[in-house]
Amino acid sequence: MKKSNRVMAAVLTTALAIPLAAAPAHAAAPAITVEVIAANGSGCAPGTASVVGNNDSTGFRVRYRDFVAEAGGGAAIIDRRKNCQLGVLVTIPDGWTIAIASANYRGKAVLRSGATALQRTSYYWQGASATERKDVTFTGPLNGLWTTWDVAPVLTYAECGSQSVLNVNTELRIDAGASTATSTMSMNATDGDVDTLFNFSLASC
Repeated sequence: MKKSNRVMAAVLTTALAIPLAAAPAHAAAPAITVEVIAANGSGCAPGTASVVGNNDSTGFRVRYRDFVAEAGGGAAIIDRRKNCQLGVLVTIPDGWTIAIASANYRGKAVLRSGATALQRTSYYWQGASATERKDVTFTGPLNGLWTTWDVAPVLTYAECGSQSVLNVNTELRIDAGASTATSTMSMNATDGDVDTLFNFSLASC
């Protein structure tokens, strides 16, 4: 699905793959931990991607430190496309399970007039057949922060009370078009406004 940078899709259905009970509002959130166990790709050299869990166990943030695509000017051809494949180990306490309910992708861009860019992200639980994918296109001129939302159409839950791996694949791609100046698009976490946020849906088993 492709959308312009001025439109952010948000589609949610309530269908569940397995019968589960939603966590009651008064229940204390279980302690969920997250850890990067694998990182591959031109956008995340070893040590340049990390995850940070929310204190209330409602989700986690992915932070990149060297994830930049560029085209035009003196940019090399191989820099037009950057990608990162992360394996995030999520540890869930006994009696609980989680699904990814939504994701918020954020970054920075300098796109010259005539340039276009693509941000593509997919994620899935290792061993599961369901994959959620989000494609968003951007058109220059654009200079500043960008953000896109992705709300899961179906909640796919991890195995109850387990360690599960969430695979997150992200790609940035730029086409300079007729522009001769350099255009860039990044997901670098240089401040609090630039990161990727995954939100959990908690359920008791």
